Amino acid sequence: MSIDVIFSIAILIMSVVVHEVSHGFAANYLGDPTARLAGRLSLNPLPHIDPVGSVLVPLLLFFTNAGVMFGWAKPVPVNPYNLRGKYGEAIVAAAGPLSNIGIAIIFGLLIRLAGELPPATFLNITILVVVINIMLAIFNLVPVPPLDGSKILFAFLPYHLANIRESLERWGFFIVLIFIVFLWQYLTPVIGAVFTLLTGIRF
Repeated sequence: MSIDVIFSIAILIMSVVVHEVSHGFAANYLGDPTARLAGRLSLNPLPHIDPVGSVLVPLLLFFTNAGVMFGWAKPVPVNPYNLRGKYGEAIVAAAGPLSNIGIAIIFGLLIRLAGELPPATFLNITILVVVINIMLAIFNLVPVPPLDGSKILFAFLPYHLANIRESLERWGFFIVLIFIVFLWQYLTPVIGAVFTLLTGIRF
């Protein structure tokens, strides 16, 4: 296995762990201790790793030159009925993508501050961190169940649409799969534009 594969998967795993832990911290802050009591507020990746989403899918995407690197960890348990406030579920859902955006901003600034000729290894790793976290943030903000964007969207829709939400969530995996196969290409320019904005490097 090449060093690029190892770095890519390691960065992806830690990024999705931060994503999930951020959901848990937001939920705990808003009154739901479920994730904390389950021991899921740790940055130790072992409790969060999903063998398929954290390892198998990233490896498959890398070796098939899919042009995209993403995956997922085990979702942290959240009980929306414990959350304070009308938009508690939306805030918890938004915490994950916001954590990835925060990581991308920090490492994007590191690239800008490194000057004209940073060490190649440093540049490669930081670029991977920025790209992967932008991908995770944008992908998770797509308003399709079970992605975070759907929870944010449904928090602002009338309650009588709850049945629609349940139906979409039932078929969520297949909807996401269709989106990845047929519509992911339309997100690539957005990812490139955000990457260039943060790093100053053309994607």
